[in-house]
Amino acid sequence: MATDTIYQDFRELCAAHYSEHSQGLICRALAMAEEALEGMVRYDGSPLIGHSVGTARIVADEVGLGRNSVVAALLHDAARMGRLNLGEVNKIFGEAVVGIILGMNDISSINTNSDKEQIDNFRDLIISYSTDPRVILLKLADRLEVMRNIDMFPPKKQLQKSWESMNLYAQIAHKLGLYNIKSELEEISFAHIEPKAYADISRRLAESAEQRAELMANVLVPIEEKMRQGGIKYHIKSRTKSVYSIWRKMVRQKVSFDEVYDIFAIRIIIDCPREAEKMQCWSVFSIVTDFYTPNPDRMRDWISIPKSNGYESLHATVLAFGQWVEIQIRTERMDEVAERGIAAHWRYKGVGGGTISHEQWLARLREIIEESGDKSGIARKLDASMTSREVFVFTPKGDLRKLPEGATVLDFAFDIHSSVGAMCVGAKIGERNVSIKEPLHNGDIVTVLTSKNQKPKKDWLSVVVTSKARHRIKVCLREEESKMAKLGREELERKLKNWKLTISIDDAVNALCRHYKLRTGMELYGRIVDEKVDMGEVKEIITRHLEVGDTPQPPAPRKEPAPATRKESPIAEELILGDEVHGLKYNIARCCNPIFGDDVFGFTTISSGITIHRSDCPNAKRLKELYPYRVMAARWRGEQSKGSFIATVRVVAEDSPGVLSHIIEKVGALNINIRSVALSPTRDGLAGGTINVEVPSSSVADMVTYAISKVDGVKKAYRVNK
Repeated sequence: MATDTIYQDFRELCAAHYSEHSQGLICRALAMAEEALEGMVRYDGSPLIGHSVGTARIVADEVGLGRNSVVAALLHDAARMGRLNLGEVNKIFGEAVVGIILGMNDISSINTNSDKEQIDNFRDLIISYSTDPRVILLKLADRLEVMRNIDMFPPKKQLQKSWESMNLYAQIAHKLGLYNIKSELEEISFAHIEPKAYADISRRLAESAEQRAELMANVLVPIEEKMRQGGIKYHIKSRTKSVYSIWRKMVRQKVSFDEVYDIFAIRIIIDCPREAEKMQCWSVFSIVTDFYTPNPDRMRDWISIPKSNGYESLHATVLAFGQWVEIQIRTERMDEVAERGIAAHWRYKGVGGGTISHEQWLARLREIIEESGDKSGIARKLDASMTSREVFVFTPKGDLRKLPEGATVLDFAFDIHSSVGAMCVGAKIGERNVSIKEPLHNGDIVTVLTSKNQKPKKDWLSVVVTSKARHRIKVCLREEESKMAKLGREELERKLKNWKLTISIDDAVNALCRHYKLRTGMELYGRIVDEKVDMGEVKEIITRHLEVGDTPQPPAPRKEPAPATRKESPIAEELILGDEVHGLKYNIARCCNPIFGDDVFGFTTISSGITIHRSDCPNAKRLKELYPYRVMAARWRGEQSKGSFIATVRVVAEDSPGVLSHIIEKVGALNINIRSVALSPTRDGLAGGTINVEVPSSSVADMVTYAISKVDGVKKAYRVNK
């Protein structure tokens, strides 16, 4: 059989790592893959099976996974192209292999034709597809094999794969602690993205290689002598900083090549029992610092508290022969974890062997990889179940959109753009026409269908799940109601003028609202536009109102006794503020910006429904005196509001460096989001301005105000009307 001779080195590698039974299954998978891929070639004309074997070799030797992973790596390409019967694969190799192959196929179907702004979405999508942690490790091995042979691809393909490897796969490898794979992916990618910079730094490294080797030898002489005297078993490795890491440091710190001082590091790797690891590492650290002065700012102890990806090591930067040299101290076990990352744990702990389950590993893997980009640095926690809380959907151009689980076509349309959502009439998912209510699934390619005649409807609110879509629908509905109200008000004013009735528009609206039992003038205007009220009847009602005089004369509302009119008003009941008030709509007054917990009242406007004001609003006294019959008692629901409000805090502080940063730090410690800050110097040597914070209630606003007032340098802090 061809595979017996062509891939003899691969067979020998497997013989060194796996049992005879496992070797037999791997050889059978190799033969099956070669038969399925017969005649298939890569860009350079070599057999496609070479990619499968190359990936399997990395999985076995460099990542260090087991037999099932190697088998899945061999069969992945054949399965992706539909040249394998997965039922047969299941019978021969088991469900685990099939699961890994399917996960690999899902990731391979992702089109990452996008930009850096969406790279986090692609990373999340890869995680959502990986129901077995080994899937991601195999995909990294797959990508590494491709990058090692990148020169066979056309130039445009080289750039695309380099960009993906640099921004996506290298970042995942870093999160998993696969530093060797991360560095190699970055190095190859950088060589193709910035070839001139790569060549220049590589040349400089080669020129200084002899000098670095001499320095390392001199540094190690007294250290090794002392370790031998102490009976410490060890070996030495050296690590030269990658070309990409050097370039990135040069750019970030704006320094030249000669000013990058940590170009290489010495690794002292100790061979000792696990229970003696910490003591031995600190003993070597003590030996190093006996001979060389350490830089305390560059000391890193990841033995006492390992990194989240499992990395353990002591790092010390010491001054030796006039140069700063980084020395890393770790044990053989720690070094393997550093080299193989999360995969090394499988070798020590095993999966499914009674110590840890696939689900637990997946939860840990997701916890490591998925970190939110918010300023607080709080990582999102995904549960260990296989249920995704998000769906990832593509536009026809290949842009990726992340939406919550349960999102519909209408959510997707509003996520694209508010105007697209407002005109949405449906969509095409693939070649299938669907309605706006159609739920979305991972990997859907959605084309939104629109019509200029379409307008948002109230029942759309029950279709969408995203806050963005709900907000935009409500805005559109309010805009439409406002437009209708304007038309209705103009029509009523025109009729009153034609009828030559001596009554103000506001009094006419109040009389008509009482007669038709309507809560707001908006409802009345809408009925006028929709022709749901007879204008002849409207004239009779207003005429009778003027004749009977059921409001005091003159008709100005300010003359009415408050108690009598409140009994007649259909809206005089107490208003309980929450998400919905029996279908009643209300707005928050901009003049005083009330928030949950404030003492408030409601005021019925003619065109905008009910507006909620703070009781200490600057306009409160005037409104209550002039329009008492429009005033409503109001209070918040007893429980804390689920929403958020913007509170404005006025600050007067010393105009000195650091005051603003201390204020921001103090507010941030309360886990409060700052929406805007505007402070400027005043003539008296102070600084004054406002800070807008997002809070759930007035009590939290008070807490923020108090915290700001306690910052050194702050003279006054108090909440103000917005």
